[in-house]
Amino acid sequence: MSELNPYQSLRTQIDEAANYVDVSGGELERLKTPERVVEMNLSVEMDNGSTEVFRAYRSQFNGDRGPYKGGIRYHPQVTRDEVKALSGWMVYKTATSDIPLGGGKGGIIIDPREYSESELERVTRAFAAELRPFIGSDRDIPAPDVNTGQREMNWIRDTYETLENTTEPGVITGKDTSNGGSEGRVEATGRSTVIAAREAFEYLDKDLSGASVAVQGYGNAGWIAAKLVYEMGADVVAVSDSSGGIYATDSLDPYSVREHKQETGSVVGYPGAEQTLTNEELLTLDVDLLIPAALENAIDESLAGDINADVISEAANGPVTPTADDILRERDVLVIPDILANAGGVIVSYFEWVQNRQRFYWPEERVNTELDTKIVDQFQNLVHTYESRSLPSLRTAAYVLALERVLDAGESTGTWP
Repeated sequence: MSELNPYQSLRTQIDEAANYVDVSGGELERLKTPERVVEMNLSVEMDNGSTEVFRAYRSQFNGDRGPYKGGIRYHPQVTRDEVKALSGWMVYKTATSDIPLGGGKGGIIIDPREYSESELERVTRAFAAELRPFIGSDRDIPAPDVNTGQREMNWIRDTYETLENTTEPGVITGKDTSNGGSEGRVEATGRSTVIAAREAFEYLDKDLSGASVAVQGYGNAGWIAAKLVYEMGADVVAVSDSSGGIYATDSLDPYSVREHKQETGSVVGYPGAEQTLTNEELLTLDVDLLIPAALENAIDESLAGDINADVISEAANGPVTPTADDILRERDVLVIPDILANAGGVIVSYFEWVQNRQRFYWPEERVNTELDTKIVDQFQNLVHTYESRSLPSLRTAAYVLALERVLDAGESTGTWP
């Protein structure tokens, strides 16, 4: 994995798209820079009575199209620049998806595996208390990300509502359904990754049924993507997690692999596998579809020349570095950019936000149908932009489309004062 600064990757991607957009230098810089980054030190009492201090961040990148929107991650490698980059990618993800939201992101430098549930609850509530002045259903709407989920979102909602003495389920998304969450939210990121891949295969006149697939990362997005593509008739020949990967010539059973991971903590050692792989080896397998669903910069310049997949659908945020992107383009690898492929999470978060505000909740079938329609429509817009303007890649087309939508929103409201 490359150590390239993710914020620099974001700025490079925007600069490349700006070559095809009518935008001034000052306006371009504004669109590459977060509006604010809040930095916090959370002092939290541990179970043994000691106190630990955790560094936390919330970046609000751009709100021209609506309230800031983006996840909160718990990871020991969270950095200020990573949070800035992820909040920027969220701006262009919501714009590419054409939903009326901006971009934000948050994170705490913590390894949640080292703390008890009660300690994690106190850390989460301390973070929520610090975030309180900056969030709200019309201001900034956090959501889950790496190592966070429904439990943490429920804690944040409860903390906010208690301190504000109100009921505001739309302050956060990714909650469980009994707490105002949406049906279909848990599967949304993996689902959109597979829908986008299905559309790309159709665009290339190929059939996803019978295609060979490798999935790097077997957390929520990776396992759901593996399950769904398997159900569409594809052969999931390899999957991996942070401990390594496994391979089978015919196909792995994603359900059985998940059970093994839940029992042992890793996909490695799964009895149905023929071979053990490193994560790098998995990425270079000769497959029809590669789904990188781990962390950013997984495919860098040193690895791009060895990629043998025909199509890459990015379930992770920023898994391909800009230099690697250039190499993949030269080698005719079709990359479906993260800001569309993995947008299911934020799209269904938007649906959840709408349901919270209306106090009217949809069945899962409607959620999945609306998500499918949204991804299909925006993939078609993406391809039209790519072909009609002779752009170098789908990623460039996505950023051109998104930049123009953000620019239009900013210009229509003007600058105050």
